[in-house]
Amino acid sequence: MHRNVRHGRIGWVRPARVVLDDDRGLLLWVARDSPVAHEVTEAGLGMRAMPFAEWVTSSYRLARGRWNGPPVLKFLPTGAAHSVWWFSDARGRFAEWYVNLEEPGVRWDDGSVAGVDMIDQDLDVVVRPDRSWEWKDEEEFTERLAFPDHYWVPDPDAVRAEGKRVVARAETGEFPFDGTWCDFTPPADWTAPSELPAGWDRPPVR
Repeated sequence: MHRNVRHGRIGWVRPARVVLDDDRGLLLWVARDSPVAHEVTEAGLGMRAMPFAEWVTSSYRLARGRWNGPPVLKFLPTGAAHSVWWFSDARGRFAEWYVNLEEPGVRWDDGSVAGVDMIDQDLDVVVRPDRSWEWKDEEEFTERLAFPDHYWVPDPDAVRAEGKRVVARAETGEFPFDGTWCDFTPPADWTAPSELPAGWDRPPVR
């Protein structure tokens, strides 16, 4: 279970297959149409559907759905304050790297189900195949920083600094921006699970 946590609550959860797990980090695969859950208000609205000032005064629940984005490969470098995602186009070809800035993940294992919990710091970087790049979600990041008592990002300068460090590696084609896993193709039997397994909503470890 790859889970985003906000103030001790689950923000979203996505089931993934472990592709590899070594000293470099954890590599996960999320199939198209995978069952997912994400936090919404009692009225069923997501955080992006309203001003943050309204979101922080709401009550919440977890709504189940399906992953309607493209299949995605996610690499969580050991101890790093970011992950790198490989997005594919409709034909399954590599489209771009997505640098998700986040607090380092904390793993848990309950025996029948295991996962990693992280805190998504919202600001992201999109890196194109030619290694040109741009910040993503800057407006949301700035809006939420105006509510320090409610926001889960205590140090925005550290978040931007981490983004710049990753960008520097991307621009010079350093791992993992060196073509590694860009041609990844999952086995044919790696289909999406039919539902989230029991234990997917266990209390966060963050």
